[in-house]
Amino acid sequence: MLSLADRLLCPPVALAPMAGITDLPFRSLVSRFGAGLVVSEMVASQEMVQAKPGVREKAELGLGVENTVVQLAGCDTHWIAEAARMVADRGARVIDINMGCPAKKVTSASGAGASGSALMRTPDHALRLIEAVVGAVDVPVTLKTRLGWDDDCLNAPEIARRAEAAGVQMITIHGRTRCQFYKGRADWAAIRAVKAAVRVPVLANGDIVDVPSARRALEQSSADGVMIGRGAQGRPWLLAQVAADLYGRPAPEVPQGAALADLVAGHYEAMLGFYGRDLGGRVARKHLGWYMDHAGTGADLRRRVLTAGPGEVLHLLPEAMQGSVCERQAA
Repeated sequence: MLSLADRLLCPPVALAPMAGITDLPFRSLVSRFGAGLVVSEMVASQEMVQAKPGVREKAELGLGVENTVVQLAGCDTHWIAEAARMVADRGARVIDINMGCPAKKVTSASGAGASGSALMRTPDHALRLIEAVVGAVDVPVTLKTRLGWDDDCLNAPEIARRAEAAGVQMITIHGRTRCQFYKGRADWAAIRAVKAAVRVPVLANGDIVDVPSARRALEQSSADGVMIGRGAQGRPWLLAQVAADLYGRPAPEVPQGAALADLVAGHYEAMLGFYGRDLGGRVARKHLGWYMDHAGTGADLRRRVLTAGPGEVLHLLPEAMQGSVCERQAA
């Protein structure tokens, strides 16, 4: 059990922010199974404040929900502070600062203005952004970053120390550099240096896809908990499984067959309601694909599900999920 100011992080298993994936319907589903924290998709600060088309819609962040973190990105102290005030005033319980996104449109000056993991190359400026957010709100502020920009710039421990001094209350480290993107293997052991540098809780992130990998990540990093991203795609119960095995939480009832079809149908309908019928149907396809990967759905039926309209999708789901084994990911 960890604490963020007066808030408990129990269990210390968090859902990572993933663009286009960790929207409100998916976070709600993961939370229902059991997760210490769920983190919103990254929201660009200036666009959030200026209400550019689509941003406020994506920012239906579950504000006021106890275990929800709102993640902000930005390169300007004014805009990131204003965005922090806005989401805090609307009920955000925790605000996370993105210093880990490796996407070129985020890290280049022509995109979001050299934000995300590009801030690891300018630690003084990064600390000004952190100070601006901490100074703007009364809720806990956390930080998600990487080991460094590249192998010649592994400055996560230094940034973590300075972030802690500025008031950051938890730090998540993805065990890769920015220049690795998502290639190679996450270096969980390298997170140890960050853990040794600070007293605030540290979460390990990267390549945690089941209970055994979560256990190894904790052992190698000495971190206080884990953050899981891609491993939860198609398996919204994974965080609860990890929490049960590592921290003695109640084991989730993993759906199989008809129960899985009902869960997927509920998720699908929630996405249609959230985005609207047309956009929701398109956005949901990747989730349907991941569920069918898990279920072992045959190629022909898979194609029919992914090309069907909403009514037909719901009709096909019981058959598509029938082959699911849904074994618990226990070691």
